[in-house]
Amino acid sequence: MANTQGPQGNYDPAGSTQMFRAFVDEGAPQAASRQAPAPAGPRIGLIIGIVAAVAIVAAVAWLALK
Repeated sequence: MANTQGPQGNYDPAGSTQMFRAFVDEGAPQAASRQAPAPAGPRIGLIIGIVAAVAIVAAVAWLALK
């Protein structure tokens, strides 16, 4: 492991500050261009699944209390 110093001269044994800054500086222009709207397919399926589960639980509860 490299013994490096941070920007203020603080000891950084893993060099994580420099690696993080390199990652942020490298990824900043790409992050704005890569954001795309989330597909609606999985979200609709999740909503339908939750509604179906609630309906099943309600039907079982209704039959149990009948």
